[in-house]
Amino acid sequence: MTFGTSSVALLRHASAVAFGALALAAPLAAQQTRAERSKYLETSTYADVVAFIDSLQARGARIHVGSIGRTSQGRDIPYVIASRPLVSTPQEARRLGRPVVYVQANIHAGEVEGKEALQALLRDLLFSPKPNVLDSIVLIAVPIYNADGNEAFKPQAQNRYEQLGPEMVGQRPNAQQLDLNRDYVKAEAPETRASLAMFNAWDPDLFVDLHTTDGSYHGYALTYSPSLHPAAAIAGGTFGGAFMRDSMLPVIRERMRTRHRFEVFPYGNFDGDEGQVAPGTMRGWSTYDHRARYGTNYTGLRGRLSLLSEAYSHDPFERRVKSTYAFLQEALTLTAQRAKAVLALTRGADAALEAGRIGSVPVRAELTAHPSMEPVIEAPLDTLPEARAELAGRATAARTRGAAGRAGGAGRSGCPWPLSEPGVRCGFKRSGRLVTTTMPVRDRFDATVSASMPVAYVFSAGPAADSLLPRLRMHGIVVEQLLAAATSTGGTFAVDSVVRSARPFQGHAEVRLEGRWSASRELPLEAGSFVVRTAQPLGVLATVLLDPQTDDGFLTWNVLDPALAALGDKMYPVRRVTSPLTVPTRILP
Repeated sequence: MTFGTSSVALLRHASAVAFGALALAAPLAAQQTRAERSKYLETSTYADVVAFIDSLQARGARIHVGSIGRTSQGRDIPYVIASRPLVSTPQEARRLGRPVVYVQANIHAGEVEGKEALQALLRDLLFSPKPNVLDSIVLIAVPIYNADGNEAFKPQAQNRYEQLGPEMVGQRPNAQQLDLNRDYVKAEAPETRASLAMFNAWDPDLFVDLHTTDGSYHGYALTYSPSLHPAAAIAGGTFGGAFMRDSMLPVIRERMRTRHRFEVFPYGNFDGDEGQVAPGTMRGWSTYDHRARYGTNYTGLRGRLSLLSEAYSHDPFERRVKSTYAFLQEALTLTAQRAKAVLALTRGADAALEAGRIGSVPVRAELTAHPSMEPVIEAPLDTLPEARAELAGRATAARTRGAAGRAGGAGRSGCPWPLSEPGVRCGFKRSGRLVTTTMPVRDRFDATVSASMPVAYVFSAGPAADSLLPRLRMHGIVVEQLLAAATSTGGTFAVDSVVRSARPFQGHAEVRLEGRWSASRELPLEAGSFVVRTAQPLGVLATVLLDPQTDDGFLTWNVLDPALAALGDKMYPVRRVTSPLTVPTRILP
């Protein structure tokens, strides 16, 4: 949608008056971000971002500005489209025949570097007289995705305990206290639903999500990750997960070192900081999570390239902005240089699915048991003298319990010792040393369960349809309805046990099923049943969302609880069809 009489439009009216006076006094300041103007002591408010976009237009930038949707508090979420020539609709972008790159910042509103870097890079690209990436890609920039969270300003020590400035930052969740980077499957937040609508309309070839890590102390200005779900790198499916990991990211890493003097590395934490590896395993470096709830993992399941950028939270704010700027610049540059290869990959993924060439899809995974041995740069901390005895005792107790966890102090509050400086773990101080150690690096996941890709998944009218239809529509998955009864070949999934998490997460008791598919047999299908064919561009995503053995699908988030209950928790309400369907159907709008 485009802006109308909305909160953003009203803010623009107010900012235009201020901008007119500012432009007369200091023309260049009008195109500076709040971070730049404050010498990196402050980060942009929502009004600052809107005013910045206005200033670009006032200076004559050829951009298309709109809103992807509204937050729960009624704020429009602005986006900017930039390309040469300029496009303003998905149809125009497709006719241009270039990769569409969707860059999102501020999903966690305390992680503010991406918001500042994206604004600055957008400005510099628009006003550069030289040819640049805008001649080869279509850029969609969403600089302040979690707009409500951004406005929940509190001191950095409260909202981002281990981050080195700026002093005031927003909060991690949105106004509903939902973590937007855990919401891509269940899509409960209005922000998530708006972004899914953008994905469905614009079908970006590359999705970039800008973050700041808050984990281990290491020697990298930034860490990164492609989609980690094994289904985003299906062999023979020409999906882009492996291409990003093995072909693009090594080039970006080298360019970051040689062109910008920034060392970057695959995202992760040292084992023992985050407890991802069992006690007794050799200390190493391990990545985060493969599940579809995360934005970059999710977009990989759509058959598109994705890239997670994580600035190093323990670096000063200015350095974090500049490393993010450089990383994004190099990612866009390489995408522009390899535009034909990127388009071939994404179009090839669609073609492979539509032709039914995908045999099976990973639906559960675990951190690889086959790490590579690589040199990793550590930035060890020194223990404060007054904290040594107590921290040593805590570390001993943790080892005795067999627990992996941080040996630090009391966390966000209640630290019994004076903090040595902002952003440093309680009880420690920076050593100023960098140590390179060769260790196991676990930067990917291996499939543990794969689903044979059926011709289709089928479910009946009733509780299952009531829950699934609106969600499938939000994800852009094509659903058909049988116009007559039919008999096909397929199977049903018998449930042996329903396992629910003991602790709620994001307001949900996550669900996992144990059971088995029946042998393939004759399967009667009643008229009015709903069909999700896997031979469609989002067939892999549909499989991950609908299969009963998935570790992060609709089932996980209680979507199918009513339908399971109606079947006595004994049968999964979605069946699979393994032979061609020839009965007439209609495609649901």
